[in-house]
Amino acid sequence: MAKPIHFEIHVDDMERAKKFYGEVFGWTFEDWSDYAGMTYFGAVTGAEDEPGINGALMQRQGPPPQQNQPLNAFACTMSVEDYDSTEEKILANGGTLALPKYALPGMAWQGYYTDTEGNLFGIHEPDENAK
Repeated sequence: MAKPIHFEIHVDDMERAKKFYGEVFGWTFEDWSDYAGMTYFGAVTGAEDEPGINGALMQRQGPPPQQNQPLNAFACTMSVEDYDSTEEKILANGGTLALPKYALPGMAWQGYYTDTEGNLFGIHEPDENAK
């Protein structure tokens, strides 16, 4: 069985994207550009002993996704402790709402947003009382 071990977020403006993901989710970044042969920043998303994976921001190699087009990629979803405060951070840092908060009954709150680079992502707050 193959398990996801790394993700890449394609960006137009590296500093803007680093600020967005750093401010919203607390991620830190390491410059791996020499290794990758292009502008490429490793994203540390949490402690090694916590569930989840690390990834990277990489310089976009083509045109950005167009608004209101079907998704042609994997959508990453981040687990958050407080949905509403995370949504406030997303919107305050230039993200936009794609699909409003909804209940996954008995499991969690879920919703989708677009980052400052036009990429879709989700947030997920576990809550067995969601309905």
